[in-house]
Amino acid sequence: MLRYWTAGESHGPALVALVDGFPAGLAIDVSAIDAELARRQGGYGRGGRQRLETDSVRFLSGLWHGTTLGSPLALEVVNRDAKLERLEEVERPRPGHADLAGAIKHLGGVRAVLERASARETAARVAAGALARQLLSRFGIEVAGWVRSLGGIELGSREGEIVELRRLRDSSAVYSLWPERDAEVTELIDRVGKEGDTLGGVVETRVDGLPIGLGTHSQWDRKLDGCLARAVMAVQAIKGVEIGLGFEAAARRGSQVHDPIHYDPALRERHDLGFTRPTNNAGGLEAGMTNGQPLVVRAAMKPISTLRKPLGSVNLRTKEAEEAAYERSDVCAVSAAAVIVENVVAFEVAAALVDKFGGDSIEEMEARHELYLRLARQR
Repeated sequence: MLRYWTAGESHGPALVALVDGFPAGLAIDVSAIDAELARRQGGYGRGGRQRLETDSVRFLSGLWHGTTLGSPLALEVVNRDAKLERLEEVERPRPGHADLAGAIKHLGGVRAVLERASARETAARVAAGALARQLLSRFGIEVAGWVRSLGGIELGSREGEIVELRRLRDSSAVYSLWPERDAEVTELIDRVGKEGDTLGGVVETRVDGLPIGLGTHSQWDRKLDGCLARAVMAVQAIKGVEIGLGFEAAARRGSQVHDPIHYDPALRERHDLGFTRPTNNAGGLEAGMTNGQPLVVRAAMKPISTLRKPLGSVNLRTKEAEEAAYERSDVCAVSAAAVIVENVVAFEVAAALVDKFGGDSIEEMEARHELYLRLARQR
């Protein structure tokens, strides 16, 4: 079982991801993980914290000469803005944040809650996902994510190879596939920021090269769509997750939703074994299993809860009405959310790959993968 946990506070010494069940024998490119961490810090509309941090990963365990040992991997991302011991308590909880519920739940203060609930924690999740992507790449599986809408401006997706889509995304200030529309989006972000408000949006992740049969139909808590939805929904500020058509499928007839199955024997050697679809409304998943088509996951991010022009709140000490507290924040972090969701999805797909083909060593996984495809082609 491939899994991970994270630890650390927003202004504590560091964030840590502990990855267990990663196969032995895979050479790790640390610079590729750092590149994902840098992308997470980018995107138009980010706040001052990103100018203070320069995130990079350090492996504390699980590597020998840059190659995985098969033992747990501990990944550390240092907080350069570490000042937790000097920060004061927060008495006015922010609407939309964990402040009020967490303080009451733990019978304590807001600071103890907000430091862990902060989206700064996602740096550890991105590091774990970027590690998992290197395992996926070994099997020809590629992942990419982008912003699909921002602040009500619909940007949409595009067809094409993932390499080309990444190029378009990386040339966009907001990580969309339509860099020619950046000016329209950045003008909105600037205007809303001056008003002391924040913006949300929708992000999309696509995974190509998946073999048929990752995940399972046999038990509810092991279905891949359920694992993906849980992992993505657990990202801070995400309020909705859909796969393929998602909610749109509820408004259509069955004949307009389900993807017809075709077979081309000339394509039998591919990862989809020659089974093709003219559409991909299912988003690459049926009954909890991959069906050989690209996996498509979307997530809706609410506007950031910390507003420079605060909403009404209550002082927890006096119980008097006051404005909510303000701590340094972003105007818009939808671009960052695209990076986070992309890497969270990558880790869940990697976990399904390990579940299917075993995880003791990369050599054993590759042998089982080849055996599986050979047996499937003989059917």
